[in-house]
Amino acid sequence: MPGFELFGEQEKAEVQDVLDNGVLMRYGFDGMRNGHWKAQKLENALAKRMQTNYAQLVSSGTSALTVALLSAGIGAGDEVIMPTFTFVASFESILAIGAIPILVDIDDTLTLAPKAVEKAITPKTKVVMPVHMCGSMADLSALKAICEAHDLLLLEDACQAIGGSYEGKPLGSFGDLGCFSFDYVKTITCGEGGGIITNNKVFYKNADHYSDHGHDHIGNDRGAETHPFLGYNFRISELNAAVGCAQIERLDEFLAIQEKNYTLLRQALNEIPEVTFRKVPDGGVENYSFLNFFLPTEKITRNVHKALGKAGVDACFYWFDNNWHYYRKWEHLKENKSLGKLAKDVLEGLPDYTKADFTASDHWMGRTISCLVKLSWTEQEVKNRAAIIKKVILEVV
Repeated sequence: MPGFELFGEQEKAEVQDVLDNGVLMRYGFDGMRNGHWKAQKLENALAKRMQTNYAQLVSSGTSALTVALLSAGIGAGDEVIMPTFTFVASFESILAIGAIPILVDIDDTLTLAPKAVEKAITPKTKVVMPVHMCGSMADLSALKAICEAHDLLLLEDACQAIGGSYEGKPLGSFGDLGCFSFDYVKTITCGEGGGIITNNKVFYKNADHYSDHGHDHIGNDRGAETHPFLGYNFRISELNAAVGCAQIERLDEFLAIQEKNYTLLRQALNEIPEVTFRKVPDGGVENYSFLNFFLPTEKITRNVHKALGKAGVDACFYWFDNNWHYYRKWEHLKENKSLGKLAKDVLEGLPDYTKADFTASDHWMGRTISCLVKLSWTEQEVKNRAAIIKKVILEVV
């Protein structure tokens, strides 16, 4: 998700402004900074773009998920439903607060299957967390209806899908809370950073305080601020926020390039009967960062993926065998591998994932190839790439 591909004068100017001003910390030093507040500027831009009342920046997408959960009062022993296909940060953030990650199957959207979610709900369930992997979304209407029926929070992990939308609303804004990552390989980047959006004032205030050691941020004397509750340090720096200030202004530029390149690739694969595409729920619009397609069998998919590599086609992912994005190789979660002792609530509440049956997820992931859509390709490069991919698939199937 290549925001890093296009850095220019806008990013340089924002960063130079911070260096010239000399205040790299997002809080305090009011007299020195002469009214320069990059993190606040990016928060305002993010809230406006996402059509929400509030936005809070933090140090990463992982910390965004952690702080979002805590801001809503989620903690020890609470269950959070999440998909089998995601990045490990999803369950890391849950475990970090002593809560329990409950993995459930995906469907042809490549994220949470609503029927599987409903079956997984217990009296301890507090949150449903769809992860909008590879630029597209779950059936959010169905998930929201489930959450409303069971009085659960809907937390959107939109770290890989900024710029997409559902029923006219930006992804991340449909649920009670939404989270974004602005690391180096996301659609827009701060280098490192993350964001939380919400319309809930209490959640926002909690996130604001918790991410800065519990500071209440009242007044302009940081040393005199009080601490309503325990917090931690998940602050973003002004330098990181400065990069994001430029990047968010370029989001439409990036999305337009991605859509153009995505469309050229998809048009070529549309001509192959054996290729079908990831389902985008009615009312959904991808951010076009990946082209995700299915092949008839796992064996064919493995062979096509291998052949694409031999043909020199980079950035095509077979997540089924991936160490970081699919449950099959999450040995550290399955075997409770931790540097320190895991909380009693986690040890007692975590399902035995060594014996879990996620056949329904395997059905989809075993046949999926995801092709990253880059911004730096010329139109001719995209056409050449599409022709090679098409040729490889036709030769294998």
